[in-house]
Amino acid sequence: MKLYYSPGACSMASHILFNEWDIAYTVESVDLRTHKTEKGEDFYKINPKGYVPALILDNGHTLTENIAVLSYLSDSKGAVKGDRYQFLEWLAFISTELHKGIGSLFGYSNGPQEVVQGIKDKVAKRLNLVNDHLAGKEFVFGDAFSALDAYLVTVLNWCPKVKVDLSPYKYINEYLKRMMFRPSIQKTLQQEGLVK
Repeated sequence: MKLYYSPGACSMASHILFNEWDIAYTVESVDLRTHKTEKGEDFYKINPKGYVPALILDNGHTLTENIAVLSYLSDSKGAVKGDRYQFLEWLAFISTELHKGIGSLFGYSNGPQEVVQGIKDKVAKRLNLVNDHLAGKEFVFGDAFSALDAYLVTVLNWCPKVKVDLSPYKYINEYLKRMMFRPSIQKTLQQEGLVK
């Protein structure tokens, strides 16, 4: 399989899973400003939507959208332990409420203060839910690392860049400290050039 990614973008969640589960893969980075791959290809020809992740499956088909890619990788490893619908509920929540909320601040960082504050207030409510959920838990779902953890860590890592303060969230901070020592996450951060 081949993963098209952009360093630190939401595609990092899939990249983490490849490393976590030792799945054979190749990667190619994409410049999301120019929509060119590192080999100079027009990324729109690979994914007409123009954003990552794009996963080229072994059968040649292309799969896009985080929920689909992360579900596919999870199913390929039989990694969803527990109620599948609760797993999908969390995957959708991270995608639609956290990813879209926090991610939108990249575009509004210098926008009207009332718009930025409105987004941050909504994100804070979502982070409170996550914080409460993580109390007494090592992972988001079940008793093992899953796609939910890979995705949540990816999105939470955007918070300092968009000035979302995580200090009020005790359990999120404890969770992040644990997750950042995980070898698959460290390896992915190094491969994407985000740490030395």
